[in-house]
Amino acid sequence: MTITAYTLAVVLDLFCLFLGYRFLFQPGPAAAGYGVPADPAGDAGAYLTIKGLRDGTLGLVGLAVLVFAGVDAEAWFMLCVALVPLGDTLIVLRNGGKKAVAYGIHFATAVVVLISAVLLFLV
Repeated sequence: MTITAYTLAVVLDLFCLFLGYRFLFQPGPAAAGYGVPADPAGDAGAYLTIKGLRDGTLGLVGLAVLVFAGVDAEAWFMLCVALVPLGDTLIVLRNGGKKAVAYGIHFATAVVVLISAVLLFLV
């Protein structure tokens, strides 16, 4: 179970880095995949950059916490970070996005992050 807990935490942290990169360097497709399309050349450009910075930073912090603070700190980090995809679920739903994306991507991600937290707490 230790290998699974660590692997899932690292994969989730790296996924956050990937999402951050994508929103910073491919904002249009990233926004469409998020569930609420936005024009990066318009007013939404700043918000897409903010999302990219947020996601990338969460990934870096997650990796740093795991390496330098340990598994208990990473478990608490994951527990707190689960609020982000839960909030993303609500954002997609409130802005006319597809329910399949809201629940199938964002809510499912929140569940996986919570599972990761539980596994880390059990290590």
